[in-house]
Amino acid sequence: MDLRGLNPAPVTVFTTDGQVDWDANIALAKWLAAKEGVKSLVILGHAGEGTFLTQDEQVKLIETYVEAVGDTIPVIAGITGEGTEVASREARRAADAGAIGALVYPSHGWLRFGYQDGAPQDRYKAIYEASGLQCILFQYPDVTKANYNLKTQLELAAQPGVVATKNGVRNMKRWDTEIPVLRNEFPELQILTCHDEYLLHTMFDVDGALVGYGNIAPELLFALIQAGKAKDYAKARAIHDQLLPVTKSVYHRGSHMEGTVALKIALRARGVLTNATIRSPLLDLSPEAEKEIEAAMKEARII
Repeated sequence: MDLRGLNPAPVTVFTTDGQVDWDANIALAKWLAAKEGVKSLVILGHAGEGTFLTQDEQVKLIETYVEAVGDTIPVIAGITGEGTEVASREARRAADAGAIGALVYPSHGWLRFGYQDGAPQDRYKAIYEASGLQCILFQYPDVTKANYNLKTQLELAAQPGVVATKNGVRNMKRWDTEIPVLRNEFPELQILTCHDEYLLHTMFDVDGALVGYGNIAPELLFALIQAGKAKDYAKARAIHDQLLPVTKSVYHRGSHMEGTVALKIALRARGVLTNATIRSPLLDLSPEAEKEIEAAMKEARII
């Protein structure tokens, strides 16, 4: 997969009564896929409420996206199952449904207890062997125990099937230390930032971005990626500042989980969605927050 550009993580669109709106998801997929610089669509992640969907809904959503975009860009599925065998079967279902890639989440028990040395390597190996999906190494925030040390990242990057890393370490000291090592040791490994709230800092070291932010401002994010690759700080800073009201209203909230709700509100304000329905355990934002998000979209000249 060539992911050197913008890789949005689309929201999952629901009807007002909470069912998956298949037609609206097709429309969103086609809208994003048609944007300049979009290299893939990454579904069933946090922004897409992937773990809130039933197994049947997950499979059908992959099939829906594959049908919508055809062979134009790859569809990548988030693989979130807790156990290695569970995740392997999830990846096999995703491949059978037409996915090309896998965004491999850590086993979520590791968030609380940490991981044993070698366990992530086994997880990636099993997923790739079971499915053949091209895998993206997912680096969680530094504050979690599911965050991989540099040794683990290097060993994962060396494994067959691992073609990229989605780095969300959110510790700029580690970013500035570890990304150059990954780049030097594995020049072909595609480095993707997922720092929705720290895009300016990370944009000069990456091949692309894999972000929920790509839902609502794909045009500006692609321009930011291009400015970063050109090492044009002045242009990148200008785009960052243009986006800053939206960044604050969507991602500088009390919980990063609120970002998914905010993305849907912003997409509704942009006219891409007709509603901002989410699934529990997400909760609706206040009317004041909705007005703030809509005002930010206008201030950033996105609408």
